Amino acid sequence: MNTPNKWLKVSLTCPTKIAEAASDLIGVLSRNGVEIRPLPDRRTNEITTFFPLTDTRTKESVEAESETILKSVTVEMEKLYAIYNLIPNTPQGEVIDDQDWATSWQQFFTAREIIPGLVIKPSWEEYRPTAGQKIITMDPGMAFGTGQHASTKLALTLMSPCFKNPRAGKPARVLDVGTGTGILAMAAAMFGADQVLAIDNDPEAVKVARHNVAANSLDWTVAVDDKPLAEVQGSFNLILANIVHDVLCTMAPDFKRLLQDKGLVILSGILRGKQVQNLEKVFTDNGLELLCTEHEEEWAAMLLQGH
Repeated sequence: MNTPNKWLKVSLTCPTKIAEAASDLIGVLSRNGVEIRPLPDRRTNEITTFFPLTDTRTKESVEAESETILKSVTVEMEKLYAIYNLIPNTPQGEVIDDQDWATSWQQFFTAREIIPGLVIKPSWEEYRPTAGQKIITMDPGMAFGTGQHASTKLALTLMSPCFKNPRAGKPARVLDVGTGTGILAMAAAMFGADQVLAIDNDPEAVKVARHNVAANSLDWTVAVDDKPLAEVQGSFNLILANIVHDVLCTMAPDFKRLLQDKGLVILSGILRGKQVQNLEKVFTDNGLELLCTEHEEEWAAMLLQGH
């Protein structure tokens, strides 16, 4: 496949509470990387992605394809926003050359220590780790996210100590539900898990996660699959899920089925307040106990344990 020589840069502002869902949707549409940038008012985020333009023969063909893409994004965003009784802002588009596309991604994504001891860096950037640092290498041009969103950071913050408790023992078998780019699954392997199963119902996400896992030489530990959660068998010491609130609620019975005795569950991608309270009730009804929560601005993550 030839690399396109022009791209349509699409930007959209959205409320913080649906930034994760909106970024997932636009990432699926573009099949490319997505940047989520919090705006100064803290209540909105700017989401940016890039669509390859296939017909660049004339100025008119570029404009026509760009308009088609923007209309498609608008329609799909209207469907998503309707779920939350919101009206989306109009997506903005800018045609850029291939060289500028690469430069844009380099501006968006630089090496960053997401939590103490864990760095996520782009493939083009050299990074010399300090003692004890672990590094996940990613190419955002092939991913739906770069791990810099608060929901990923919060999940990692809760996960890391799970592998440092000598009395409880490390979580040997880990399940990452809705793995996306595979960041949580790869982090679990780097923290010391023996076996990690990462699942996602999006074929493109599965492809991306498999690439990232192989690029980080973790394919001996992490398996990526598109099987539905209902078809997963076995038992796990730790289950991870960075997904939206409504989907997490439906998954509670399967988490109970798959969780080993005294096993742990980390839920992220949720908003503090009512969503946390509701999930606590749903998972308590399914035999889990809330141990603690972590917060960053509007976002929250929960650590639960089975009985």
